[in-house]
Amino acid sequence: MLIPLVLAIVLHEAAHGWMANRLGDDTAKRLGRVTLNPIPHIDPMGTLLIPGMLLLAGSPFIIGFAKPVPVAFHRLNNPKRDMIWVALAGPGSNVILGLLAAFLLHIFAGGDSRVAAWITQNLQFALIFNCILAVFNMLPIPPLDGGRILTGLLPKPYDYQFAQLERYGLFILLGVIFLVPFLAQALGFAFNPIASILLPLTNGLAGLLLQLSGFMF
Repeated sequence: MLIPLVLAIVLHEAAHGWMANRLGDDTAKRLGRVTLNPIPHIDPMGTLLIPGMLLLAGSPFIIGFAKPVPVAFHRLNNPKRDMIWVALAGPGSNVILGLLAAFLLHIFAGGDSRVAAWITQNLQFALIFNCILAVFNMLPIPPLDGGRILTGLLPKPYDYQFAQLERYGLFILLGVIFLVPFLAQALGFAFNPIASILLPLTNGLAGLLLQLSGFMF
């Protein structure tokens, strides 16, 4: 699971930096973040701790994130518009990588050798992980990409007011991911808001990519 997970996370962050560089801000490039080397992107909380805790807890989904790529939005050619494109680059890269994994599954699935089985399993994880990252990051919660996109779409002064939520974004996410399900379980019923949103959307996106790659194949 480690190879497709790290690749999905690293490509997601590198895509943000690449798009920002194309649109006028070379901050991420100068700091060495437009790279597929995973080390500069590793975030102890998002890349290691949260996925590990979800895995040990038997969660129905595994999510993670890398160290956010630094973007000086005021240096973009058109800050309000280009913020949207920089944010979309991350989930967009995951959709493209997921589509590639789905296409390769048509080639390797059903192979008899242990190597083909290992490749197939990695491709299945790659498809699922990339779909989860794409869907999760499009949630409209700053500092997720969906929150940045919504900030770029909102008219002034609502964009600034909404952007102020970013300082609380991580705490909101941790509360929704861990605290709400824990409290619900303590009260005697099962309720996982992130899983109820992510699972159907992830399965739908994965099915769509498999269908599209089938036409391509």
